[in-house]
Amino acid sequence: MLTLAARMSRAKPSAIMAVADKAKQLKATGRDVISFSIGVPNFLPGPHVYDAVRDALGKDSGQYGSNRGSDALLDAFLKHLDGTGLTGYSRKNIATGIGAKHVLYNLAEALLDPGDTIAFPVPYWTTYVDIAEILEAKIRAMPCPADQNYKLTPAQLDAALPGVKVFLFNNPSNPTGMVYTRDEIGALADVLVKHPDVWIICDDIYNRMVFDGVGYHNFVNARPELRERVIHVDSLSKTYGMPGWRVGFITGPEVVAQACVTLNSNHITNVPEIVTAAAVAALAGPQDVPTQKCAEFQAKRDLVMDVMNSIAGLVCPRPQGAFYVFPNVSSAFGKSHGGVKIANDVDFCNVLLESKGVACVPGSAFGDPNALRISYTCPTAQLPEGLRRFAEFFAELA
Repeated sequence: MLTLAARMSRAKPSAIMAVADKAKQLKATGRDVISFSIGVPNFLPGPHVYDAVRDALGKDSGQYGSNRGSDALLDAFLKHLDGTGLTGYSRKNIATGIGAKHVLYNLAEALLDPGDTIAFPVPYWTTYVDIAEILEAKIRAMPCPADQNYKLTPAQLDAALPGVKVFLFNNPSNPTGMVYTRDEIGALADVLVKHPDVWIICDDIYNRMVFDGVGYHNFVNARPELRERVIHVDSLSKTYGMPGWRVGFITGPEVVAQACVTLNSNHITNVPEIVTAAAVAALAGPQDVPTQKCAEFQAKRDLVMDVMNSIAGLVCPRPQGAFYVFPNVSSAFGKSHGGVKIANDVDFCNVLLESKGVACVPGSAFGDPNALRISYTCPTAQLPEGLRRFAEFFAELA
């Protein structure tokens, strides 16, 4: 009998994409649907990126590229790193990949054997669990509920790390949008110093989308002695409005970067030449688009939070980055809308979509079944109407 590999029984399709697909299907039937589901930034890069691509097309060599990434791309990314305060790295500390998901998968393959333990806070980005389960790693989850602002405490981290091979940390956070302050990063870094056998992966892809002047801070700057254990993950997707271009990076110890280069040589070979040209232009060219969009997302965050704060029974810590809010909607459980009972977060999102045409992702996809994720990247003109429908839905619960 022909069978698939056993690991495929552990592989699950993206819960986020499932919601997005359902919203698309409803739109195709003529329904007026406003999607708060998928984390696509909904803007395009500046014209200089497309100019670089057109120029590269005329010079296309048609050849294989570097498994690590072209020198021009590595140098452009090093300059970008300098702008985030991460200095002292060189080309040998970097590897590229086909987006952040690919880079994270490479890191998991490079660092985790079956049975090793990876720890991360809850709520988490859905892919963290998916990758760990495919690779038969054990997961140590650290619950960080709304009443602690969805943030990990030093005491939690210290208690969880014994026996852990990899600690995975996302800041700013998807799905919550929460950002750790300099002092909070420093306190967690102090704990990490006490656990020298733990690799530290920092998923930093929203590092340029930080609001309210809180700034982006990291473990290496807080405790430089962690540099040989910290691996930073970054991407063009969110900052530059380029999710479909699929360019991701890791920065860290040379041995880890080289492991990712070796893995690249066995599957993707290289980031395509045309995509490389676009990435170099985005990183090295004018930064007015990402700067402008960050300001726009902060204004959208303010609008969203005004509505969240007006809804009785809803609890929503105020995010300071990315483009998500993660309200706790558990006060709605046990109530009904239009005669349909809502038992949990999945019911809430299904009934909301069917009755109001608003698509959100259930919090259980991110490890917190009391909440849901709202991505406020929809066109600005749609946001007030989507929020009005959301608040109306809550008001109609009985």
